[in-house]
Amino acid sequence: MTVAVFFGCTFIAFGPAVALFLFTIARDPLRVIFLIAGAFFWLVSLLLSSLVWFITVQISNKNSASQQRGLLIFGVVLSVLLQEAFRYGYYRLLKKANEGLLALSQEDTMPISMRQLAYVSGLGFGFMSGAFSVVNILSDSLGPGTVGIHGDPQHYFISSAFMTLAIILLHMFWGVVFFESCERQRWWALGAVVISHLVVSCLTFVNPHYQGSLIPTYIILSVMAAWAYLCAGGSLRNLKLCLTCKDKDFLLANHRPR
Repeated sequence: MTVAVFFGCTFIAFGPAVALFLFTIARDPLRVIFLIAGAFFWLVSLLLSSLVWFITVQISNKNSASQQRGLLIFGVVLSVLLQEAFRYGYYRLLKKANEGLLALSQEDTMPISMRQLAYVSGLGFGFMSGAFSVVNILSDSLGPGTVGIHGDPQHYFISSAFMTLAIILLHMFWGVVFFESCERQRWWALGAVVISHLVVSCLTFVNPHYQGSLIPTYIILSVMAAWAYLCAGGSLRNLKLCLTCKDKDFLLANHRPR
């Protein structure tokens, strides 16, 4: 049973992200490099926030439960702000890198567009965030022990998997909206990304009342997905053509002679 829980939760958390990587990124070495770089930037932001949180915990009163909870909230907020700051820093770096690639290229167009970079870097942020969020939980799911045997909530593992899935996809959508907002200098949209990230992170404090965190998180996920789709150049007409298989450009692009 523990093995089934482990693999089930792993596939829920990482299945869609791995599929996106395999079908849209893995075949392009340049995209793979930018994805790994994005994951590295997220990792550095986590390192800095962990260092600050560790120092504050050491100098605080460890016997005060309210103070420790306040420090935990402070750590979450600091981590989110650092992640978004590093996302902006990564955007500036990619902007310079893309200009350099254009100068070296013999073609008039960039080898990879900023929208593609936004998607790839967002998925890199999501992969690393999801891995650090759920890896210890997946390790515990292998046993020994049974969740809920003493009357605790029994949906801990599967709820954590669905939350990790949402966080990974949200990082991808946040990346698309964030980069597009930077390109068009829509600072209110940047603020919306940061606020939604803070809200989703703070919703985890509602646990173990998982319905109180998962339902709002997936509502925000749906809104950000629609927003990212529009930022990427999508429209209702394009969506209708794609779903009805009447998008001639898409069909021609995916046609392979036999």
